[in-house]
Amino acid sequence: MRYWVERARGERLDRVNWADRPPIPRATQRTPADIEDLILDLRRQLAEHSDLGHRGAEAIFEALLQRGTTPLPSIRTIGRILRRRRALEGTRRVRRPPPPGWYLPEVAAHQAELDSLDLVEGLSIKDGPYLEVLNAVSLHGGLVGSWPREGAATAAWVVATLIEHWRDVGLPRYAQFDNDTIFAGPHTHPDVIGRVSRFCLSLGVVPVFAPPRETGFQAMIEGYNGLWQAKVWARFRFATPEEVRQQSARFVVALRTRRAERIDSAPSRRVFPTAWQLDLQAPPRGRIVFVRRTDASGAVRLLERSHLVDPRWTNRLVRAEFDLDAGQIRFYALRRKEPTVQLMLREIDHRLPNRKFRE
Repeated sequence: MRYWVERARGERLDRVNWADRPPIPRATQRTPADIEDLILDLRRQLAEHSDLGHRGAEAIFEALLQRGTTPLPSIRTIGRILRRRRALEGTRRVRRPPPPGWYLPEVAAHQAELDSLDLVEGLSIKDGPYLEVLNAVSLHGGLVGSWPREGAATAAWVVATLIEHWRDVGLPRYAQFDNDTIFAGPHTHPDVIGRVSRFCLSLGVVPVFAPPRETGFQAMIEGYNGLWQAKVWARFRFATPEEVRQQSARFVVALRTRRAERIDSAPSRRVFPTAWQLDLQAPPRGRIVFVRRTDASGAVRLLERSHLVDPRWTNRLVRAEFDLDAGQIRFYALRRKEPTVQLMLREIDHRLPNRKFRE
């Protein structure tokens, strides 16, 4: 504090020009060259003659300490000297994130589009009703959609909203959800396929359910959730749900316009069939994909049933593809380090029971 007061020379601190000095320190202290050379010599000696063979910064620091070397550099300084003098044999590991949609080969190869959908809850107009918002964003094109609703969302409303959305923009190959009961169906009984999944399957869209409590898989839709809340909900004071819907619609149109080139370059979407009708009682056909992490025994839980995948593949990610037509579940190994290598671990027979859908 005394230093800054002296720099001010009697002026108020908020009126002093602090930019008259360079941002670097006036003097720097570097380890003497003979100490740096000694560090390199000790590294070679430790590698050749020490009983343990340790030759890292900590081992060199202990050797310098035993010699009584002064000035004695710290362990971090020794590490920086070794790096600067190119005395480190290994290479620094570079973490490269896998490509978008890496757990679905078609999506990762840019051959298919995936729509991610999620609900934003807990929104309340002051002295007004409670709101929820269904948000959607496509992985490659960034094609967005937002639909505020007064009151709690239902599976029937989600289906009706997606019908309108997909009639307008076309059908993706995949639609990804979290494991909320609105999307996945109730968890009270095994082998229950919910309304939203049946709707997707009836249109040839593959439902994909992200792994619970895993980061990264829902990053796209979670990012858009935050963007919508920052640019729509937090920017204005709304008096009615209709005002929210109107402002949200303007935001969606503006964002789609800004992303028009990206949307055009995304994988093509199928035209919504004109003669289609939803029959919830029809047996579901097609595929459902579950991304899951195995437990300590190498098993995963799907549709309220536990399935052993591989006792050697414990606490790791798998993609479970439920082929409803063939009555089989195929489990594929997933690794972020090698996203293109997805070996099949196991194939089991499993069919859904023949029962009516409870609407």
